[in-house]
Amino acid sequence: MKVMQLLPELNSGGVERGTLEIARALVAAGHQSVVVSNGGRLVPELEAEGTQHIQLPIHKKSLLSLLQVGALRKAILAEQPDILHVRSRVPAWLTHFALKGIPQHLRPHLISTVHGFYSVNRYSAIMTQAEKVIAVSSSVVDYIRQHYPACPPESIVKIYRGIDPKAFPHGYQPPAQWFHQVFLDYPELENKFILCLPGRITRLKGHETLIALMQQLKHYPQLHAVVVGGADPKKQAYLDELEQNIQQQQLAERITFVGHRSDIREWLAFSDVVLSLSNQAETFGRTALEALSVGTPVIGWNRGGVAEILSAIYPQGLIEVDHSQQLIETVKQHIEQPQHVKAVTQFSLENMCQRTLALYQSIIDEPKRTTIA
Repeated sequence: MKVMQLLPELNSGGVERGTLEIARALVAAGHQSVVVSNGGRLVPELEAEGTQHIQLPIHKKSLLSLLQVGALRKAILAEQPDILHVRSRVPAWLTHFALKGIPQHLRPHLISTVHGFYSVNRYSAIMTQAEKVIAVSSSVVDYIRQHYPACPPESIVKIYRGIDPKAFPHGYQPPAQWFHQVFLDYPELENKFILCLPGRITRLKGHETLIALMQQLKHYPQLHAVVVGGADPKKQAYLDELEQNIQQQQLAERITFVGHRSDIREWLAFSDVVLSLSNQAETFGRTALEALSVGTPVIGWNRGGVAEILSAIYPQGLIEVDHSQQLIETVKQHIEQPQHVKAVTQFSLENMCQRTLALYQSIIDEPKRTTIA
């Protein structure tokens, strides 16, 4: 079969990673894989692994993007994929209009993946208007059913995102030279109990909660927090605000920002506890799963995809949402008695890829049904 995936860009993020993973699985299984995007730094990797990339500016939330409908329609007719798989709202709308100009008998099958808890409106509804709608967690299934009742329940297919356990092996420890470099760069981290908060510097990730937590746990001199994640230039003012808050709380010696890192596996394995404190529910919670996979305990709010992962793998890490005292007590328990995380057997990348490819095949085997008017 031939599958064309459409997404805004190929730089970084969960949507992008999922696209590459499915493209890789398609090629490995002997199928044809095509990706349409505005390009980005992941394109060379995508192409090296056997996928064809078509660069079209289908990434901007702008009426000018409608100028790409003709070019997209031309690409679909030229490639004649069996399946179109849309992974974001702007590409989904452009695909919607492109298909309108293609005769019914020539249209490919249409699949979407709902990767996020989008704002609820007509613009977002396009993600639920496909033959099959992949939801990346039970929380996303509930979101679709609650907010888009017009989407037939039988069209919704839950396929958890997954990780490769070989990339995040249980019990993994960074090499000696990694430790050597980290202690050279950040000597304050040596011989400490490390609390890690991974994620971009945005108001959504719970940095203020981390600062308040460290303030409450000042009487543990061995405790040190590490924030792994960079700040977009537009978020610099927020980073400055956080650092000012840390200075005021006299926590500058207790919290270290290490910026954007490509060695996230090493940081997750190095940490004693990883925190998931986002102010909003996450659709899946890949970083929490990666931490658990290497054997590091995760403590997080009981909501969204992170709660689903913790419930299945490490329920003692679940905290009632915004219950700061329970968070403090749970971190204390982990400091005073280190916990063990069993090897993770659920949420595998292999299972995600197998189920997605099986869904593609099942749709090809069925008579065509499209929701495009």
